[in-house]
Amino acid sequence: MKQVEPTATVNEQVLDALRAAVITGELPPGTLHSVHTLAEQLGVSRTPVREALIKLAQLGMVRFERNRGVRILQTSLHDLEEVFALRLLLEVPATRRAVRLLGSDGRRELRAVFEAMRGAAVADEEYEMWQHDRHFHRVLLEASGNGRLAEYVDSLRDMVLRRGASTAHRSRSLDDIVEEHRAVLHRVEAGDADGAADAMRAHILHTAELLVAQEAGEAPGAVDLDLGWTRP
Repeated sequence: MKQVEPTATVNEQVLDALRAAVITGELPPGTLHSVHTLAEQLGVSRTPVREALIKLAQLGMVRFERNRGVRILQTSLHDLEEVFALRLLLEVPATRRAVRLLGSDGRRELRAVFEAMRGAAVADEEYEMWQHDRHFHRVLLEASGNGRLAEYVDSLRDMVLRRGASTAHRSRSLDDIVEEHRAVLHRVEAGDADGAADAMRAHILHTAELLVAQEAGEAPGAVDLDLGWTRP
């Protein structure tokens, strides 16, 4: 992990650095770390590290173990299924509402984020692409007008983003992921609220199928997911 520069936003930088380290596997699942060692690696005091780890623990990404340190957690199959059920229940109707509320500036921002994501995929910059992917979804979530929903769904992505990154060269390519977002973008730009919601559902459901199958060591589609109940 690169050291954090001492600024007024040190807490945010520490949180971003630790979250990225978990997501990319730099801090692998199952490993145990002390607050002191992590603080030394980041070049900061223990206080912002401890505060960041508390937030990651609330997201289910780490667990404090008494007198031992902090353990990086492995997300279970059931956890993944629950997370994607919540995303389907929340993000699909939010996308439908966002299309109806999104103005020309919002559509331009969404297009710009998509182009940045596509450029990162072409350059095979996987982590950068995932950051633009996250931003793409966040634009739509915020456009729905519900800030709490946007924050909550964004936190759900933290629990599975590390596995999402790993699908790129196993279950699908970066280009495949870009094309799923292109389908959403085209429907948004056409003002087709129901079509955009359907495209978003297809994208989230496909991601869930790939990640759960991969976690279970099975071929895509070989694991039955109980997500049909999330369809309106």
